[in-house]
Amino acid sequence: MTDALKRLADEGVAIWLDDLSRKRIASGNLAELIDRSHVVGVTTNPSIFQKAISGGDGYEDQLRDLATRGVTVDEAIRMVTTADVRDAADVLRPVFDSTGGRDGRVSIEVDPRLAHRTAATVAEAKQLAWLVDRPNTLIKIPATEAGLPAITEVIGAGISVNVTLIFSLDRYKAVIDAYLAGLEKARAAGLDLSGIHSVASFFVSRVDTEIDKRLDKLGTEAAKALKSRAALANARLAYQAYEEAFAGERWRSLEEAGANRQRPLWASTGVKDPALPDTLYVTELVAPDTVNTMPEATLAATADHGEITGDTVRGTYQDAQGVLDELAALGVSYDEVVRLLEDEGVQKFEQAWLDLLTSTEAELRRLAPKEA
Repeated sequence: MTDALKRLADEGVAIWLDDLSRKRIASGNLAELIDRSHVVGVTTNPSIFQKAISGGDGYEDQLRDLATRGVTVDEAIRMVTTADVRDAADVLRPVFDSTGGRDGRVSIEVDPRLAHRTAATVAEAKQLAWLVDRPNTLIKIPATEAGLPAITEVIGAGISVNVTLIFSLDRYKAVIDAYLAGLEKARAAGLDLSGIHSVASFFVSRVDTEIDKRLDKLGTEAAKALKSRAALANARLAYQAYEEAFAGERWRSLEEAGANRQRPLWASTGVKDPALPDTLYVTELVAPDTVNTMPEATLAATADHGEITGDTVRGTYQDAQGVLDELAALGVSYDEVVRLLEDEGVQKFEQAWLDLLTSTEAELRRLAPKEA
């Protein structure tokens, strides 16, 4: 069942699980996925926590204690989510140690309501790193315009970062620049660069979902021929940008000082269109030094019938650019699509956070000690 996953790992793709819950940790399921399915990292987001905590499994005792203390709902959520990330980080610690800090990572996101506030994002990132207090944590910062200087500040403070919600090539290049600027800041402060790690989460499936809707409206043969090709093209061109950025003189200077590359991470790899192969965004995005963070269903599908045929990214750049050029020729605006997807991404995480606040507040009220 795991041969395909092993082949994927052998090609230089780090397999991370895009899910976390207290039940998954306590039951031993996470440890089992590490042992049997080549999982070497975990990512979380507000939607994942909303689903986990609303499900209730394993959270009642802690929430009762928090209710007894009379904490605010925001504090309760932070205590609950950081506890899960801390425990998951402990489960993954052997992987972290054996890979020299490259993998064995668990990501936790800053409050999505801060996505457009630089200073607040920096302060939140520092607080989360302190709360979790594990070296194998990555703090997730969205790649909004306000997020870019926050990335530089947080990396400059020596905190490892997972940059999330990247949809456009231009924004991805700006993320790389923010990371390098952060490393330069850390070097100037005398920090050890070898201990600072980062991934850049480039979202995949949502690009096809949005562009395919527009192609369906056009309804022409040319439009039909481009369906479900944009997301892979976009991601492959991102990898080209990665190769170029980490081959330059600016990077070489940092590398000599012990810095680590910021690996591209393929996010949103669960296929939304049932007409497509359910492993499409795994098997067609195989390249060295990448991370693929998968929902459990995609992980299982890859293990069951994924066909790993080697590198499916390098050598595709000309064709990938051709896809984007053809979309532009049909009047599908790339800039409009990626701007919409970023706005929607922030809004979805913000809504998930608000839903989590509401459901947690209800639980705190239910579990609060009754007055005599």
